[in-house]
Amino acid sequence: MTQAESNQPQELKEWQSYNLDHYAQKLVSDFRDKKNVLNESHRMRMTVAYGLERFWGEHLRFERESKQEIKEKGKYWKKVWDTLANDILKPIGISLPNEKLTFEDTKKIQEMTDRIWNMTQEDRTIVLMVLTQFCDSLVWWTQRYRKKDEN
Repeated sequence: MTQAESNQPQELKEWQSYNLDHYAQKLVSDFRDKKNVLNESHRMRMTVAYGLERFWGEHLRFERESKQEIKEKGKYWKKVWDTLANDILKPIGISLPNEKLTFEDTKKIQEMTDRIWNMTQEDRTIVLMVLTQFCDSLVWWTQRYRKKDEN
């Protein structure tokens, strides 16, 4: 193999959309009538840069609140993670940790973050790329579906 051949990119065999736009549209539609919840789409997109552990754990922060309006935001974050894990990544063979637990369960929270940290670098990279695009789709649909009376 020559130097020029080794620098050529691998041929892309098949493009995969992962149905991100479909899942994003459905999630935004499902949470559209929950007050101020769709604003979280923008925060989700920003949070991706901080890593999977922080993205995953954000739903727990809202769980500890007493106001139902705030709890709905946590439900939205969790539903996005569930969709990513179960509907998008599982079919392509990536196992994203996704245990059901509560804010009070410190040991299980630590176990979950450890499992996320211990994913292979390749899987973490793929998940972050897919999550970034998924959040971009959530933002796009949010901009179209958000009601005018919400900020």
